Amino acid sequence: MSEAPLAAIRSLPSWLLGRAAARGRSLVAGALAVEGVKMWSHVVLSAVRDLAPVAQADLGRSVGLDPKDLVGVLNELQSAGLVVREPDPNDRRKNAVSLTTDGERLLERCERAAREANDALLAPLTAAERELFTALLAKISGTDR
Repeated sequence: MSEAPLAAIRSLPSWLLGRAAARGRSLVAGALAVEGVKMWSHVVLSAVRDLAPVAQADLGRSVGLDPKDLVGVLNELQSAGLVVREPDPNDRRKNAVSLTTDGERLLERCERAAREANDALLAPLTAAERELFTALLAKISGTDR
């Protein structure tokens, strides 16, 4: 009898990480959808909170989003009353983005939903395994500073 189909591929760490990432994204996207928020909107809201007031170009670079795509996300967020774009206090030729009070409240709910989704993703692991797994992911992703 031969190996199960794709056994060689399915044993590769890169394939397993991809599957875990897809499951994680699906869980988080579903949790955010309950709040009416898309993944990129959550990322942008979080970055604005951490960096505000932040120039639009700097915001795009910080989250790795193409400027055209960022404009679309910001237009949606501004239309919903979640962010404001005002002249940058450091350079009046640029726009700076900040959260509104409604944006802050929504971000808090989204962060709670994302944490719960990640808890569901890691539910098969013990607390010690979760800590080790997260540290190892940070290490191989180059974000373990």
